[in-house]
Amino acid sequence: MKKVFPFIKEQLSRNIPVMLMVVIQRNGSSPGKVGFKMAVAVDGEITGSIGGGTMEHLLVEKSKKQLQNSSELKPYLLFQNHDPEATENKSGMICSGSQAVAFLPLLKKDMPLVEQICVALDSGETGVFQISPEGMAFTKGMQMAQPKTSRVNDEENWEYQEQMGMPDTIYIFGGGHVGLAISRVFRNMGFYIRIFDNRENINTLKENSFANEKQIVDYKEVEALVPDGFNVYVVIVTFSHKSDQMVLRQMLGKKIKYLGMMGSEMKVRTIFDKLREEGVPQEQLDRVFAPIGLAINSATPEEVAISIAAQVISVKNRN
Repeated sequence: MKKVFPFIKEQLSRNIPVMLMVVIQRNGSSPGKVGFKMAVAVDGEITGSIGGGTMEHLLVEKSKKQLQNSSELKPYLLFQNHDPEATENKSGMICSGSQAVAFLPLLKKDMPLVEQICVALDSGETGVFQISPEGMAFTKGMQMAQPKTSRVNDEENWEYQEQMGMPDTIYIFGGGHVGLAISRVFRNMGFYIRIFDNRENINTLKENSFANEKQIVDYKEVEALVPDGFNVYVVIVTFSHKSDQMVLRQMLGKKIKYLGMMGSEMKVRTIFDKLREEGVPQEQLDRVFAPIGLAINSATPEEVAISIAAQVISVKNRN
């Protein structure tokens, strides 16, 4: 998304019409997830993706052709059926799912709104992006209870909303080798990274150029450092089981997307037993991914980071 709107801004600044395509509904094995975006300029330049393959190629060509008469175009919705036996709206793909793609022609007159969206994305300012048959809108300062909402009744009655200015953020407790490796992997995934440790002058924290924020903290007082939110992911990889337990205890009541703690099964069982003795409800412990990461026999910090990233992706993209 951060690439799509700057691209649109650049094209419109040169008075080049652009078609914005947004996947607003997905069923079955469709390659384009809700929120996927693609921008097609009338001169053939493109960025983003709505799922790839034959379908995407055909819709790009369709957009380029329609943009030749963009002044007569209005937003519309197109259903794509990926079943090769379908009798209508065949996409040319064979993955058997379906998706609905919204098309929004954008002209020079839309530049102020596009600029407003770009500013919000660059500054991290919150706002809600919305599209419907009436066009595109952006409500500055608005926050949603979830990252995306979509309503599709038919081709004439549909709406899509998406939260902007609230990037997926990972809070890493533990600035050692694993914390460094996690930072590297999640930076490549586009996450905003905040990492904490209670030790002064550790080399791995100093060397961590991937984190957006680094902070020395007292593990006894970290609850206020992590907000609630659908975009919040917490990873606990401190240097001792005592500090792991200390941090975990403060995270359990939070309404966040993901909470994971590193450790052996024995360590996890011991910590959970102690927390239950302190009165922590079992349902809170059941939310914790521990031992953290997918079971891929990871051994090195880099392998551990990949196993954690894979698990986070499965949670983040869960329908």
